[in-house]
Amino acid sequence: MRTTKIWNISLPPDIARAAETAAKEESRTKSELVREALRQYLWGRRWKALRLYGEGKARQLGMKEEDVAGIVRGSRAGRH
Repeated sequence: MRTTKIWNISLPPDIARAAETAAKEESRTKSELVREALRQYLWGRRWKALRLYGEGKARQLGMKEEDVAGIVRGSRAGRH
C-alpha cells in the first residue's frame, strides 16, 4: 500500500522556475521542497492559532502582554 498521496498542482511559471532552481541547488526533489514548504506553512498556522487562543484567554483575564511574560518567567524560575 502506498504511504503517500499524489497531488497535481498548478504554479505560475515564475514560482515553478524558482522552485525548480531551489530544488536543484539544494539537491532535493520538487516533492521534498513542496513537503517542506507545507510543513512550515502548517506549523505557522498552528502557532498562529495558539497565539490567538492565548491572546483571547489573556483578554478574558484582563491581562496585558507584559503580564504574561512575567508569569512565564516566574513559572520557569519556580521549576528549577
